Amino acid sequence: MLRTRFARLALFTLAAATSRAQTPAPSTQPPRTILAVGAHAGDMELTTGLLLVKARERGDRVVLLHLTLGERGNPKLSPEAYGAQKRREAEGAARALGAEVRFGPWKDGELPDDEAARRWVAAAIRDVKPTAVLTHWRESLHKDHARTHAVVRDAVLLASLEGVEGVAGPPHRGVRAVWYAENWEDASGFQPYVYADVSGGVERWREAVRQYEFVRGGISTFAYLDYYTSLATVRGAEARKAQAIAFDVEPGAKRRVVEGVP
Repeated sequence: MLRTRFARLALFTLAAATSRAQTPAPSTQPPRTILAVGAHAGDMELTTGLLLVKARERGDRVVLLHLTLGERGNPKLSPEAYGAQKRREAEGAARALGAEVRFGPWKDGELPDDEAARRWVAAAIRDVKPTAVLTHWRESLHKDHARTHAVVRDAVLLASLEGVEGVAGPPHRGVRAVWYAENWEDASGFQPYVYADVSGGVERWREAVRQYEFVRGGISTFAYLDYYTSLATVRGAEARKAQAIAFDVEPGAKRRVVEGVP
């Protein structure tokens, strides 16, 4: 009888230990707020969506801000009709990612590179209060992408300053990182610097971006889904991970401080 009780106790202890080992340890980092700002609906989901999936899994807040809908990208539909479609697609993609979504007031191809745009985005940054901002790289085939980079970079600064006219809300100085996403249209001068491990999030990300008709292949001949899926595998190999995505940063942020030769 005693031997049986010891045997049952041993099995119970082993089962409990196994259960603890299989339960993911909670993150020790406090939740963050990540703001991804794209020129067009779909840009940030494709380029940063895998990271956003992983961020949501760890409990972070994720906000997508589309400065335009990209409503002039469908030759078969009017901008009004395609804009309404892309808004619905963006809302569906955000739900699939577990993200909030916001929209800017500008039209596709007409995003201004001016102080009014910078102040509008700065007000959005103050409202969202991100700890990290993701956006486009500075050089691009598409002027809206390059202008988004310039607007967002300056808006992060404006959002942190006291007394900026036309920017509602108290200053927000909590942005700890501004990362620029890898995009086939923004390849000139882009150098991978930060590699984010996104292993295990591919299927959820694919489900999210397939909300967009242009990703599914109904509009463009460019194989968006295949390209960004394959790119995650390539960057993963470089980072010694299953999948990864890469970002560039401002030249002044590229520094590594060590005590001596490693």
